[in-house]
Amino acid sequence: MARNNLLLIFALTFVVQTVLSQEKELVGKVISPLDVENVHVINKTAQKFTITNIYGEFRITASVNDTLIFSSIQHKLLSVVVDKEIIKGEILEVRLEQQINALDQVVVGKVLSGDILSDIGNVEGEPMTSKKAGIPGYQGPPKTQSERRLIEATSGGGIVPLNPILNAISGRTKELKNRIKLEEKEALMYDIKVRLSESLFKMNPLDDKYVLEYFYFVSESDDFLKRCKNVNDIEVLEFLNERLNVYKNNLKK
Repeated sequence: MARNNLLLIFALTFVVQTVLSQEKELVGKVISPLDVENVHVINKTAQKFTITNIYGEFRITASVNDTLIFSSIQHKLLSVVVDKEIIKGEILEVRLEQQINALDQVVVGKVLSGDILSDIGNVEGEPMTSKKAGIPGYQGPPKTQSERRLIEATSGGGIVPLNPILNAISGRTKELKNRIKLEEKEALMYDIKVRLSESLFKMNPLDDKYVLEYFYFVSESDDFLKRCKNVNDIEVLEFLNERLNVYKNNLKK
């Protein structure tokens, strides 16, 4: 009896995994008050790419848990994780927000408004900080939302803290660590794209419509962080050029 139960569980698990791993062609539409033609739609997980037509419509294959990235110059970047409902319906509608690039305000001279909080920045001399006052405080860069959640998940009070134990058992701690790593890779990828695109594509040109997809392709390399984090730009460009040649060969195939 026990053996039959084990076989049944195994069979059900296999069926569920098979269903979840199946690729489906999603029919989608991008909605925005701005132009919706030529929005990049990238299946980051499967390394597949398409663009929207004049009506914002697109088709792309995806599986459950794939991450779709929607990007254009006029819109904010949007990331969508494909769930079972999206796969079942085979239709995806996304709304993009306008990307507003505000210019920094330029002020000549020192202007006092009467508002103490805003006038502090116009006072001569260096600002007072907790460090100068001798008060212990965090001096590093602000934590991301995922990093704050990880701290909460791995800390707790009491003789035997329960948070770390429960979150380790449920897999939440591992999930948060993976999310932080993905966010780190994506932030580094965009920083490199902004700084080095011009130099890279002067040496080794690439059609504009493939640029974003190429950088996602680079960020998914196993040695991306090792080759591009805390190294000089010359080394990063060497790595980018290597991956660009591989990417172009893939396009030909």
